[in-house]
Order: sequence, then structure tokens, then C-alpha cells
Amino acid sequence: MSHPITATSFIKRKPTGKHKAVPAWPSYQGTSQPVGTSPSGKVTVYVDPSLGAPALQNAQDLIKDGDRVVSANDTIFGTTGGAVNVIIFALNNATDGTGGADHNGCDYNVGNNIEVCASFGNSARVSALFEAELSECSMGGNLCGVSTGEALSRWCAAVIGGNALSDFATAPTWAADGTPDFVNTTDNTDQNADSTGCGMAFLSWLMSKGHGLDKIAPAMVSLKAQGTLADLYAKLTGDQASNAFPQFMEAVSKLVNGITDDDPFAGAAQPAQLTHLAPWNAALAGKVFTAILGDIATGKSEHQIVASVREVLAGAAGKAAVAGKR
Repeated sequence: MSHPITATSFIKRKPTGKHKAVPAWPSYQGTSQPVGTSPSGKVTVYVDPSLGAPALQNAQDLIKDGDRVVSANDTIFGTTGGAVNVIIFALNNATDGTGGADHNGCDYNVGNNIEVCASFGNSARVSALFEAELSECSMGGNLCGVSTGEALSRWCAAVIGGNALSDFATAPTWAADGTPDFVNTTDNTDQNADSTGCGMAFLSWLMSKGHGLDKIAPAMVSLKAQGTLADLYAKLTGDQASNAFPQFMEAVSKLVNGITDDDPFAGAAQPAQLTHLAPWNAALAGKVFTAILGDIATGKSEHQIVASVREVLAGAAGKAAVAGKR
């Protein structure tokens, strides 16, 4: 049964002087209940009122976390994005974030109305899904709908969203299917787990070699949809594009634990990536240090240590979404 809900008192709406038209959403056709706008005015959030308090909490948390996500996204792409609208509802009939997110295009003109799946009790997933679509808006009309752009958007969501969408991993599927070469070929779809998974593992490898997302993203945008991951490798390293896949596969063959997630080379643990996860402070740094020492003391592998650090940072990002910036 549907019933109207309203935001709690600490969510302040900016006065507009007139009624604001409801955005034209890509698929959502229900009631769009406005919840509020982030302090910068960049992120306006709506919710499906029929989902009640849990979805409203997701919306309120996204208003608080939205400017952090926008700022981190702008830093990665080296651009300043435009204002966006977000509707939180049971996308694909899910309320745990597994319904994903969508929008109509890869810029801030046709893609600025974003749909995000509700994730009851875990707003960090909502922030990550939001970033997945926001990053595509920053692609300047390029990359959207091809495998390279999909991998980039998922990596942006992983880094800025604190790996809250680890269950969306595709690199293990690519490995299980025989590691087909999507480094020299760009797949003309964003729906193939093999091509997306290859991209995820390849970007993990590049980041582990010191090429941060803030270098990768602008380079990929400049290469446009026809660019390949091999072209990206050449642009970042100065090496020949023909060396990209052989060197990547050599690195894959040396992985002790194989490919079990989207970050087999622990690229997200590089300092350039960690700065986007959550606001750092002494307490957070202490937790990270303690986690590392504990894992070393118990003889855990490098990959397990990285996983522990990311878990701590993901928790901090989730808390930031709930508490907002101080």
C-alpha cells in the first residue's frame, strides 16, 4: 500500500520561488517524492514514497554524502560536473542495491536524471551506485555503452563507494571463461561480463603500477569509444600498445590466489585511490594501521591485508554517508 512520506527536519530544501518540475526519469513512473538537495545544490534526491522509512533513509544519506561523491568524481576526471537528479526506488524490484542503477546518456544534459536501486540498511551501496552513473556523465558523451567505459564506471564506483558493490564483480567470470582478449578489442556493449571483467582486472593492474584513476579516466575519455585498453596502456606508459596484453597476462599468471574479485592486483590500495574513499582523520588512520599490523602478525597474504584495509575504509565511507560531513 502506498503512502506519502516526508523528510525529517534536518533536511533543508533550497527555496526555488516556484514549483520544480518532476524530472523525466529513464524508467520510473511512480510518485517522485522530493527529499532535498545537497549543500552545493549539485544533487537533488527523490524517493518512491511507497517504500517507506528505509528508502527515505537512503535518500537522506545520499543528500549528505552526495557532495563528497561529486567532489571525488570531479577530481578523478579533472572536470567540473553539472547538477543531477536522483530517484531511489525498487529498481528491478530489488531493495538491496542489486537492482543497479541507470540513466539515459553519458553527459550532464541527457544523463542527469539518475535512477538508483534502494538498499535498505546499507546506504553506502546507494552512494556507490550513484557514482557509477555520475562517472558516466563525466565521460563527455564518450565510452558509455562499451566495455572500456563500463569498466571505468565500475572502478569509479568501487573507489569512491568503498567497494560497497563487491557482489557485482565480473573479473572472476572473465578468468573462468578463459581470459579472452578484450585488451586489444573493445566490446561494443556494457552487458558482457567477460569484456567488463577483463577491463576491471586490467585497470587493477594499471593502478597497481602507479597509474591512478585520476590519470586513467581523462586518458580513456580522450581515446573515446573506439579506444582500446591497449591504447590506454600505451598512452599512460609510453610503451607500445602491442605489449599491453602479453605483459598483463604474464602478471595474471603470477597471481598466487588467481582472480577472485575485481581487484586482483590490489590497485585500489594505492595511495591515489585511498584518498577518494572516505574523509581521513587520526582515528581512521589508526584503524587502518591496526588492521595491517594484525594481519601481518597472523601471517595473512598481501591480498588479504588489502581486503582488510578496504573493509575498514568501506565502513568509514558508509558512516560518512549516514553522518554527513562535519
